[in-house]
Amino acid sequence: MGKGFRIVLFSTLLVFQIVSGQEFRINTKKIERQARKLISRKKVPGLSISVIRNDSLMFSKGYGYADLENKVLINSRETLFRIASISKSLSAYGLAKAVEQNYINLDTTAFAYLPNFPQKKYDFTIRDLGGHLSGIRSYKGNEFKNSENLSIREGLEFFKSDSLLFEPRTDYAYTSYGWNLISMAIENAVKTSFEDFMKKNVLNPLSLKQTIADKNEYIKGKAIFYSKPKLRRKFHEVEEVHNYFKLAGGGYLSTSEDIANFGKALLNYRKIDSTIFNEFITSQTLNDNSKTYYGIGFQTSFDHKNRPYFGHFGSGLGGYGLFYVYPQQKTVIVILMNCSDPKQQKRFNKIIDAVVDE
Repeated sequence: MGKGFRIVLFSTLLVFQIVSGQEFRINTKKIERQARKLISRKKVPGLSISVIRNDSLMFSKGYGYADLENKVLINSRETLFRIASISKSLSAYGLAKAVEQNYINLDTTAFAYLPNFPQKKYDFTIRDLGGHLSGIRSYKGNEFKNSENLSIREGLEFFKSDSLLFEPRTDYAYTSYGWNLISMAIENAVKTSFEDFMKKNVLNPLSLKQTIADKNEYIKGKAIFYSKPKLRRKFHEVEEVHNYFKLAGGGYLSTSEDIANFGKALLNYRKIDSTIFNEFITSQTLNDNSKTYYGIGFQTSFDHKNRPYFGHFGSGLGGYGLFYVYPQQKTVIVILMNCSDPKQQKRFNKIIDAVVDE
């Protein structure tokens, strides 16, 4: 068989791919079973699953409804979901491009790029912000349900006057607000909006045509976003929120196929300096040398079967998702849904196993 020759065979049970004499399989029956259970047992209104292996889209399918009332079906190529914190990984690629273009130095004090942000007791760097090591706090109360149409700069008002939680690099505290500061730093450094910088350096070069800033506008294909409060049997549309002020950390819409293609680009170091990008997917450490299992905008950890991956989860109002890149298996798995966290990780793990175990 010639080098690079591929055969893709579809059946009701398995998808096979033969690459240079090596066979790969995906157990589509297991994926289908778990996805349909999530729908039939009303755990999620709809979900989309896309899988890439060795640069080939081996599986991509939607289940359930993007709009329950009007019975609009999920389409893995077209249905737009709130990807929540998966946005951090997109923004991390953008930050890596800003580093590559010498706009940003990861280890320079963040205040060099944030002249209007109040000084704190301790200094911190862009690297600290990207790895949740700066001591910047997370949301308080219902800040994550912000209903005001705020710019990124205006969003800093939520936390700019607050003290740090700890001396940087002595602890880890997950927060999207660190990425608010990173996006503002990029805006100040490149003298253009963060949204436009991302379009020019990330979305357009990687052909992520279905990845869009969430501006609460009507967009064809955008799902209705739901939640299912405890003790209630039906899904309810979530209240209107404005996520643009936290675009970098949780404000993008996308499809499962677009995010899968993003993962493929990362595996191939497409349009990015590999030396720089490897810093982003390498776990940072605290001052005591303990690992955080988080790089810069990427979880860099091990899954439920101790397999190494990098990627991100996303959990927001009306949206939840998983984005896992397995370098050893050259595999990308994306699962997106149009509801708040359904607490179904065991089922998601079974979907992952149907891909990676085979």
